[in-house]
Amino acid sequence: MEELMNFIEKILQSKWVQTILTLVISLIIYGIITRIIKKTENRSKLNGKLQGKEKTYIKMISNFVKYAFFIIVFIIILQINGIDVSSMVAGLGVVGIIVGLVVQDAFKDIIRGTGIISDNYFQVGDIVKYNSIEGKVLLVGLKTTKIQDIRTMNIISIANRNIEQIEIVSDMIYINLPLPYEVKVEQAENALNEIVEEIRTSPNVESCEYKGVNNLADSSIEYLLAIKCDVNKKLQTRRDALRTALLVLDKHNIEVPYTQIDIHNK
Repeated sequence: MEELMNFIEKILQSKWVQTILTLVISLIIYGIITRIIKKTENRSKLNGKLQGKEKTYIKMISNFVKYAFFIIVFIIILQINGIDVSSMVAGLGVVGIIVGLVVQDAFKDIIRGTGIISDNYFQVGDIVKYNSIEGKVLLVGLKTTKIQDIRTMNIISIANRNIEQIEIVSDMIYINLPLPYEVKVEQAENALNEIVEEIRTSPNVESCEYKGVNNLADSSIEYLLAIKCDVNKKLQTRRDALRTALLVLDKHNIEVPYTQIDIHNK
């Protein structure tokens, strides 16, 4: 029995065994924590309490736990294998400065990612615009923000240090309807009021208003419509509104003007 205990003791003193045990225990703890986070998320979904901000916090906590575990386990494994982390950090010197310069963008990303949450700049589920891309926020991480293009469904990853380039997309759609000068304003507005009433019946539309004459163009008068809708359905709502406008104008025998070229022969 004593020999068995000595054998087990020798095995446990092995650096390889200690390293493996550290990894196994860490993975078990990490699995337990991620399950708790997942259960909390699912419970909130069932209760209908999971809003955009809560989703963002959960994603951020998940990312933080992942990075924190990686760093802590890495340091423990170094210590187990006889590497003095504190003296190693103190002895980095110039190398540390160079590495700091290399990873400074990563630190900027992490700091900015934390700021997104604290400032409530945007949340998971919001529709945002990055350059010419409009997309839905899928993930706010420590280093990157992921959005899904609502046109192509492609997923774009944006470094958090570039977050100032992101715009929050409004839930308003403004449509200029060009009508011929030959159509009297009163006749045009009768058709426009009917268009507004038709658009309001769409399930995605919260409100629709006729705002008046917006521009006197070269070959048409432009009338402005303002539509408030579900921001996730803006593209389809715009398509539906234009279709409705064409159908109503056709019923009133009003043609949408188009560019014409006059050729004169001498």
